[in-house]
Amino acid sequence: MPTLLVINSSPVTDNSVTRPLVQQFVEGWKARNPEGRVIHRDIGRNPPPLLDEVTIGAFYTAPEARNAGQQRAVALSDELVDELVAADALVIGAPMHNFTVTGALKSYLDQVARVGRTFKYTDQGPEGLLADKPVYLITSSGGDYRPGAPAAALNHRDEMLRTVLGFLGLTDLHFVHAAGVAAGEAGVDEARAALAALA
Repeated sequence: MPTLLVINSSPVTDNSVTRPLVQQFVEGWKARNPEGRVIHRDIGRNPPPLLDEVTIGAFYTAPEARNAGQQRAVALSDELVDELVAADALVIGAPMHNFTVTGALKSYLDQVARVGRTFKYTDQGPEGLLADKPVYLITSSGGDYRPGAPAAALNHRDEMLRTVLGFLGLTDLHFVHAAGVAAGEAGVDEARAALAALA
């Protein structure tokens, strides 16, 4: 049974651009995978905590050697990593905030970038441990920061996502951009059409 992990990172609810687009993707995926399972992780409404000293220490402590505080600190991270491992595909709603990802999505990535679980160090350098799977990144931005646009150099979101996800072993990335939404609905319509083409 295929599993889709759905991550919404927008803190906006009713007026979000990415949430309806993510839902459009989910509905298309369910139509193609009627027996599939969907896991929802709304980090926009319930952001993971920032990393602190206890959590970082727990990451670098063997599970059997962790004290009670470290076990509590790492429990959510373990749950998030387990979801990533179990998923056969991911869809991530990733609006642009100040030229990069939302604070919630940055915290999420910090929680799942785990030495020994999602990556390891080798003599040849770091190696991602996640089995590659399709990742659909549904983005929005007030201006147009897509490749080739005059302001493309300001887009630190897309490269950051490519870098961190690739570091974990996820390289099969598919971007769907709703660009320039401050100027009207054209960018959203373009994203809707791109999602319809995926179906």
